[in-house]
Amino acid sequence: MNSIAMNNKDSINQYFSDCQAIVDSTLDSWLPSELIQPERLNSAIRYSTLSGGKRIRPVLVFATAEAFGLKKEQALAAACSIELIHAYSLIHDDLPAMDDDDLRRGQPTCHIKYDEATAILAGDALQTLAFEILCMKGDHSAQSRIDMIRTLSVASGTQGMVGGQAIDLDAVGQQLSIEALEKMHNHKTGALIEASIILGAQSAISPDANTLKNLQCYAQSIGLAFQVQDDILDITSNTETLGKTQGSDIARNKPTYPALLGIDGAKKKAQELHETALNALGGLPDIDTARLAQISEFIISRSN
Repeated sequence: MNSIAMNNKDSINQYFSDCQAIVDSTLDSWLPSELIQPERLNSAIRYSTLSGGKRIRPVLVFATAEAFGLKKEQALAAACSIELIHAYSLIHDDLPAMDDDDLRRGQPTCHIKYDEATAILAGDALQTLAFEILCMKGDHSAQSRIDMIRTLSVASGTQGMVGGQAIDLDAVGQQLSIEALEKMHNHKTGALIEASIILGAQSAISPDANTLKNLQCYAQSIGLAFQVQDDILDITSNTETLGKTQGSDIARNKPTYPALLGIDGAKKKAQELHETALNALGGLPDIDTARLAQISEFIISRSN
């Protein structure tokens, strides 16, 4: 690795660390205390939300907001709200009726640590708290709040993440085309990643049509690239590194990019998506997109 690449890697790693620190500190103060009723439910909420993770969605909110001239603190409401939606989705995704996973981020999943009923309620509470934060936190106009609530609502619902999860469940054991696989992941994974980018922009401005088009293209590309890399790591990595059960997609006979394209083909697909993302950023010459470009590179080169 040359010195420039090494410096870029160090820079993005430090940026992630800085973002994680501010998100974790803020979530710790905004989440309900486990010392008040209902104590067990609040404990489960905090356990699942504060158990680590890359915080890539808040990172994307911050990086986009900063590209438009905001400071991280001015985008905290959007960053934390989307992380809460993500946390709720992981709790529910791990349930026996869904993916039936025992491990998440190297720790027992919420329903294993507590119980299924508590896990379901913890996910429900995190979802509603996300929208409460968008309503109550931050210095935004009423219209900006409405726009952000709509962005997060659409990305979370049947046209976004939840719809993608339903498609994913229906696809188990089936042979999907590349087009069908991309449609599924554009919903399940990509919708919240795209919302992260749009929320970051909406924290600062009301994006015009050209800005929105290029941001969406960038977001959709890195969203798919994130899933392609996830599929690759499910085969090439190990449980300790991943923090979740390695090979779980194969065990559940789920359609993946390596299954359709092979490992080399999947890696090529990830690289092509990265290049598409960079081209989209090239359509935004009036803002500093260097950090967003670094994040795209990080997504296809990460190890967990």
